[in-house]
Amino acid sequence: MAERSAALVVCAGRGTYGKNELGYLKRLHGDKAELMATVDRIRAERGQPTVSELDGAERYSPALHTRGDIASPLIFTASYADYLAIDRSRHDIVAVTGNSMGWYTTLACAGAVDLGRGFAIIDAMGENSQAGEPGGQVLLSLVDEQWREAPGLRDALLALTDDINRRRGAELYVSIALGGMMVFAGNDAGLDLLLAEAPPSPGREPLKLINHGPFHSPLMHGSSKRALEQLPAAWFGSPDVPMIDGRGRIWRPFAVNDEELWRYTFATQILETYDFTKALQVAVREYAPDRIILLGPGDTLGGAIAQALIAIQWRGLKSKQDFLDAQASEPILLSMGREDQRALVTG
Repeated sequence: MAERSAALVVCAGRGTYGKNELGYLKRLHGDKAELMATVDRIRAERGQPTVSELDGAERYSPALHTRGDIASPLIFTASYADYLAIDRSRHDIVAVTGNSMGWYTTLACAGAVDLGRGFAIIDAMGENSQAGEPGGQVLLSLVDEQWREAPGLRDALLALTDDINRRRGAELYVSIALGGMMVFAGNDAGLDLLLAEAPPSPGREPLKLINHGPFHSPLMHGSSKRALEQLPAAWFGSPDVPMIDGRGRIWRPFAVNDEELWRYTFATQILETYDFTKALQVAVREYAPDRIILLGPGDTLGGAIAQALIAIQWRGLKSKQDFLDAQASEPILLSMGREDQRALVTG
């Protein structure tokens, strides 16, 4: 038997279940009857549309499918099903990490919580995100066409953030460090000022994210409070494989304080910046994976992963073209949301 490749698994966050992903579970995971029965039962007991119903809808509705209480359970279930589909005879999973909402999926995939509790967490947090915390998120690009960061742009945006926060009625925070992008969270006044005054970007225009709250910022205090009250520390335990969180901290098997992990999950990472860039860079430096497996649905996180690798010149990558060349010869990143790459993961 061929030697197994060491694989880092990455769990995607919100915004990855789009029009093209409708029916993802039905198409690709018809053999996951036990998984679907579990998540559908939990939804039905709460009087909510089941995951099967949402995934099997006749048409994709942006107004419906991007809502936190709808998108979160769909993405979690699709990602977890993909994790189960990884061919373990070919891939040795050495660590798991995720972006933003993907932290909750990471907990379940790595075994720090079981499936039922993991889904209950994502369902509750998806509902929490629709509870009306004021504000939202804006995504800004820092990189040029070759995914190299524009000198000084990050510092200029951080200085602008500090300046906006000093203005009456405005709040603005760095929400997510996302490879060659930054996601900002704020109230409406803060986001409007950011959009009006942000320096020109060499990449895409600033994008206000639909149906997103001010995640990973102090504006989510109510969501954190509800989570700590509703979701017990007793659900948490030591993972089966290492997990890397949104600070770049590694949670190792047999070395986890359950209450500390619970508090990080429902306080720290909800209220503070989620540094996905650092999480990924720590993971590849610590575990030297042969492959990075990005769970579906979708593959929109692929660019951010590549940009984070380019920033530290991992395996000699210095540009987008370097990454594309590597992908063409011996892929570093395998996205399960892409049919051609999925086959290399599932066999």
